[in-house]
Amino acid sequence: MGIKILLVEDERDLSMIVCDTLRQQGYEVSVAFDGIEGLAKYKADGADLIVADVMMPRLDGFAMAKEIRRASSDTPIIFLTAKSTIDDMEEGFDAGADDYLKKPFELRELLIRIKALLRHKIINRSENCVYTIGRYNYDTANQILILNGKETAISNIESRILRKLAANMGKTVDASELMIAVWGHDEVSNRNSLHGYIHKLRRALRHDPNISIINQRGFGYMLSVR
Repeated sequence: MGIKILLVEDERDLSMIVCDTLRQQGYEVSVAFDGIEGLAKYKADGADLIVADVMMPRLDGFAMAKEIRRASSDTPIIFLTAKSTIDDMEEGFDAGADDYLKKPFELRELLIRIKALLRHKIINRSENCVYTIGRYNYDTANQILILNGKETAISNIESRILRKLAANMGKTVDASELMIAVWGHDEVSNRNSLHGYIHKLRRALRHDPNISIINQRGFGYMLSVR
């Protein structure tokens, strides 16, 4: 059985073009034209990767992604959208997106990003484990932090960043390397987003004062436990 991609896009002409292109590349593609239909198809048939518009009738892409994330922490989601501000991108990543492609886009770029995300998915599945970070246990498979038996879920993006930092605990991880690990590419627009997610991780780990995520200015970040 081939790789299944769910395409959720309300622009019919664009949907047809993207669908034909993906099928020519050997992917199995199912199509939905709004968030409600997309969510129903995902729950019924699943998918290895989702490509979704943001502005859609009945249920927008962000809301759909949040529902999907409740069912699956590791199904890659790429948003296609004309919304291009940093706030829009941050909202998309917070909703559970793995990548964000601005309209208009080249089909070749979409294919490159799909291949990169599918490759990351395979690697991540093979590396699922539990890290001990101070008093916390970090379950990479379920994207949760565990402290004294209490579980705290972290977002998909936060989990990717923490996985990279935890695997290199006590060492500085270059900011560019972090962004490539998380988004598959290093872009200036992602640097503010990366700093924001680091801040969220610090809050998530705040109950152990011996844990710190240190900003090595001009280089990157280091996860440290005293």
